[in-house]
Amino acid sequence: MLYSKVTPADKRRLFRERLATGELLRFPGAFNPLSARMIEQKGFEGVYISGAVLSADLGLPDIGLTTLSEVAGRGEQIARMTDLPAIIDADTGFGEPMNVARTIQELENAGLAGAHIEDQINPKRCGHLDGKAVVDESTATKRIRAAADARRDDNFLIMARTDIRATADGPHGLDLAKDRAKALVDAGADAIFPEAMRTLEEFEAIRSAVDVPLLANMTEFGKSELFTTQQLADVGMNIVIWPVSMLRISMGATGRALDTISAEGSLTSKLDEMQHRADLYELIDYEGYNHFDTSVFNFEVER
Repeated sequence: MLYSKVTPADKRRLFRERLATGELLRFPGAFNPLSARMIEQKGFEGVYISGAVLSADLGLPDIGLTTLSEVAGRGEQIARMTDLPAIIDADTGFGEPMNVARTIQELENAGLAGAHIEDQINPKRCGHLDGKAVVDESTATKRIRAAADARRDDNFLIMARTDIRATADGPHGLDLAKDRAKALVDAGADAIFPEAMRTLEEFEAIRSAVDVPLLANMTEFGKSELFTTQQLADVGMNIVIWPVSMLRISMGATGRALDTISAEGSLTSKLDEMQHRADLYELIDYEGYNHFDTSVFNFEVER
């Protein structure tokens, strides 16, 4: 009932313990608090909160238009609704190193288990679009050093994302990514998010370069092939995200439903595709609220 009874500190501690096992942890992207609860119900290990999803939810492109308060506020709403650890996309940290430091503390206050800071210039671009540019190594490492120095809970995961692979073709781009990953770890990153890797061999190359947890991004319609969890585990990945997938599926279904209303005048033909009211009530624990105060919530769920 209401919010998770697991404290943010415990979520972070348990997440770190599980991450240390070396197994691959699955973090589907939540596009709202209710979807985070469903991710937990379905047995996944964590929740990912995508900057692209937060932007899209506001009707904006993913080009750095969201603010720290918007991201932290939505992150808190999602994280508090699940017992699972939640990792959030903090873009470039919302400014200079001091801004990055404040970002980390605000995200700690919001109950997140970790965040990633990327090395793109501002205004940033979606990681799987062309035309990205990254900052120099000194600027990138200052962001991570500020993030690591600012956190108050040592279990809050500071993840560094590097987009440098896409700035050069062939082996040179991969070499740049390996060198940047090493520098970010030296600056204090607990984990690395190598963005837009194209093949399993490229993931393996990053794995051989650093000895910290690695995240694989399995976003659709991007630069990377869509590998299975087993394939990613076999090359040593530790976290896999599907950042926008649940939003894409939900919006695709919404579009088809609207087309059906236009074509048929009702949604009768779509009933078997909908979440049943009883399933929704179970997910949001109507029964728990009813037990808590039957004078306010006094009803029976139709089945």
